[in-house]
Amino acid sequence: MDFIISDPTPEAKLKLRFKLHPTVWMGKLTKILEVRLKNQNPKIEKFNGVLLAIVVIAAFTIPTYFILELVHIYLGIIAYIIIGAIILKFTLCIKLETDWSIAAAKAIEKEDLEEAKKYAHFSRRDMKNLTGSQIASAVIESMAENLTDFRLSPIFYYIFFGVPGAVAFRAINTLDGMIGFKDPEHIHIGWFSATLDTIANYIPARLATLLIVMASAVLREDYKEAWKIAFRDHAKTPSRNHGWLMAAMAGALRVRLEKPGHYVVGDNIGEPSPKHILRALKIRNVVMILFALIFLVPILLLLSLIL
Repeated sequence: MDFIISDPTPEAKLKLRFKLHPTVWMGKLTKILEVRLKNQNPKIEKFNGVLLAIVVIAAFTIPTYFILELVHIYLGIIAYIIIGAIILKFTLCIKLETDWSIAAAKAIEKEDLEEAKKYAHFSRRDMKNLTGSQIASAVIESMAENLTDFRLSPIFYYIFFGVPGAVAFRAINTLDGMIGFKDPEHIHIGWFSATLDTIANYIPARLATLLIVMASAVLREDYKEAWKIAFRDHAKTPSRNHGWLMAAMAGALRVRLEKPGHYVVGDNIGEPSPKHILRALKIRNVVMILFALIFLVPILLLLSLIL
């Protein structure tokens, strides 16, 4: 479904699709509440940050639960499966990142860095003076981070809590992406959202790291180096979770991934290139397949037998 529908962007011709996307609604609600809950007293603002997160998560998770229950009761199991699948799809993003990554790789190959920067802006860094290899690094780093944020973590929580669990995670991750920063503007209002995201991604990030190593072995990349660099460099990034993924990907590809002025992971064996972006995509795809085969299907079968 994701590969058929994909996700809209703000620049898309059909902007209504973008405006109607549930994640966009989550972001808008977060911004509305943030303005109203800001306070000059740090303690009050921290409390308000907890309230903000609870309201946003509940505003999307609770209606999802009751809508699916009503669909199941009044429209039957087939309608329940179809509508549940559509809602679940909105918590994932695969094709859009695939398209952007390939487009960035092609632009770097042609040395059209201005074009390449258009597809790497989601990496949250100043693109102004980046070289081609640094743009490639940004794309690969984002791909590694998004393994949990937009793929494995929503499915992880779907396994145990159904579609509402995936929606709750999407709300938590959106909150972190909107206000979970340590700058003066968000340090108090966003602390709880950032902490929730760290907790929610803790197990999926470490599972994803193990799967990157396994996928590297399947694809005959350097799985030994992936394991080594993951343990050596995971703490070099600000994120307690994403550092594991980026370090493992750097080791598997035998490149150095760098956010200038912030962190460096991996050994300086080679500079990231368009070819490394495409190899990272293959690792990402195999990771998702392995996750489904090793965790998703077996656990769902086990839960169905128990329940």
